[in-house]
Amino acid sequence: MALQETLLSPAIEAKIMNYNIIRKDNLQNERSVGGVAILYLQNLPSKPVTLNTTRQAVAVQVQIKTLMTVCSIYLPPSQTIQQSELDALIRQLPPPFIILGDWNGHSPFWGSTDSNARELQIEKLMSDQNLCLLNDSSHTFFHLPTRTFHTLDLALCSSSQL
Repeated sequence: MALQETLLSPAIEAKIMNYNIIRKDNLQNERSVGGVAILYLQNLPSKPVTLNTTRQAVAVQVQIKTLMTVCSIYLPPSQTIQQSELDALIRQLPPPFIILGDWNGHSPFWGSTDSNARELQIEKLMSDQNLCLLNDSSHTFFHLPTRTFHTLDLALCSSSQL
């Protein structure tokens, strides 16, 4: 289970019976904002993947039918993300991998009715890194103030996964 915007702080111990958790909390001015986590069954052979990034991302390798890397990422809409940061993150993920996250990118390509600058970044990342989009154009978010649906959450995988 990949979670984004967990709003956890180091003082909060999160436990769910029979699951391991790997997480990266995000604190700003002593307040919890964002944050990511992955929960996975304790009985699955696994090992954490150390990521050298300032971005909100965590990864773990789990043995299911094959050894698979799972990454959870959160890219806040207000932050500027360098393309090189995303490329560097992808290069740290042992293939095959799947990245599940709140990318805050709007694109008709994955089901949004509008576009934003993050769209181009994600599409470039997919092209440059030979990633596959697993979304089926279903909406993943309802924006209450505007009463509009969006697709901000994306599942990307390495082409070696297909």
